Amino acid sequence: MLDLTFVRENLPRVEEKLRQRGMDPDTALKDFRQLDTQRRQAITDAETMQARRNRASEEIAKLKKAGQDASAQIAETKELRERMQEKEKAANALEDQLRELLAGIPNLPHESVPVGKSSEENVEVRRWGTPRNFDFTPKPHWELGEQLGVLDMERAVKLTGARFAVYWDQGARLERALANFMLDLHTREHGYTEVLPPYLVNSDSMYGTGQLPKFAADLFRVPHGEKDLWLIPTAEVPVTNLYSDEILEAARLPISLTAYTPCFRSEAGSYGKDVRGIIRQHQFQKVELVKFTRPEESYEQLEKLTRNAEEVLQKLGLPYRVMALCTGDMGFSSAKTYDIEVWLPGQQLYREISSCSNFEAFQARRANIRYRPEGKNKTELVHTLNGSGLAVGRTWLAIMENYQQADGSVVVPEALRSYMGTDRITAKKF
Repeated sequence: MLDLTFVRENLPRVEEKLRQRGMDPDTALKDFRQLDTQRRQAITDAETMQARRNRASEEIAKLKKAGQDASAQIAETKELRERMQEKEKAANALEDQLRELLAGIPNLPHESVPVGKSSEENVEVRRWGTPRNFDFTPKPHWELGEQLGVLDMERAVKLTGARFAVYWDQGARLERALANFMLDLHTREHGYTEVLPPYLVNSDSMYGTGQLPKFAADLFRVPHGEKDLWLIPTAEVPVTNLYSDEILEAARLPISLTAYTPCFRSEAGSYGKDVRGIIRQHQFQKVELVKFTRPEESYEQLEKLTRNAEEVLQKLGLPYRVMALCTGDMGFSSAKTYDIEVWLPGQQLYREISSCSNFEAFQARRANIRYRPEGKNKTELVHTLNGSGLAVGRTWLAIMENYQQADGSVVVPEALRSYMGTDRITAKKF
């Protein structure tokens, strides 16, 4: 969430940044000026009445000491107290309206973010690897998975419905091998601490990372007594909120955490898109990377986090490119995002496999995550970052498509063979 004082003092800049995101500032900010003016006037009125009450109280004390009648002054202080309480109540109600308004305003793009309206205007930063030349027509993963007997969409529909998958035998083992490989890489070589969080979180946690209230339709809600719980759309939510309402010591920063969890998304509004295979599922697994940093270090840490995610693909030998998202294509909470897109020969396109973002203080303000700089008493908001390191299902299908052979088998990348216990996935029936 944006800081109220910052928005008030930098309104033209905020409006311009919203335009860069493709938003109408008048619609997004609605009655911000009017509400803010009314709130400040209510506060001023309450403070003026408090000053008058103080003077009246002093006069009452003098009159009583002199043995004179103070009933008029007492009546005045009572009236002032009631009017002051009304103004304070009005100011609090207006502040709630302002906070609700600010909760629906996205983060402002960093100055380095390319300005654009859609994904067509994202900017390629770099590429790694050369797509393989096949001496046969490569198949998409849904055909390979079915023919090898490792991916079963039909039985998933029977169990649950569309956009779920069942993995069999070496398909299930490949998923597990990838998760273990990624976690080992990030913890042993990149210095992340592994954490296993709950897969259900409360509404406060969803609000803290920016999923609520704006994206409720994209989530799976689980009523639980008098409260709502939510299936996590990404480990970013519980891992970031581990430190909500806490003050971190500066010496601990940056804190780097990684988690492997399932992710649940309703994919509202995406029907008709990516209906084949496992590109867009209601449930999928992901290894997440989350960082808490000092503000002055957050963009350096964004580059480092992105490189950590890229190294997974490099070790697996999967060609990819890194795209800087333009202002019109960034997520709600992000100030800057890199998308890593892996090459899929069965579909002849690059597909996003990780988004690495710096949220600056946007999430920390909502979740109240602070740190105490060395030598200072006053606390400051941390900057939070996260990225997929990687989406396991999309890495699975990238391996299937890039390492497929003419006989229909799939070669296991060398980095995974100790995890898989085999160097090739061959056909079986279940």
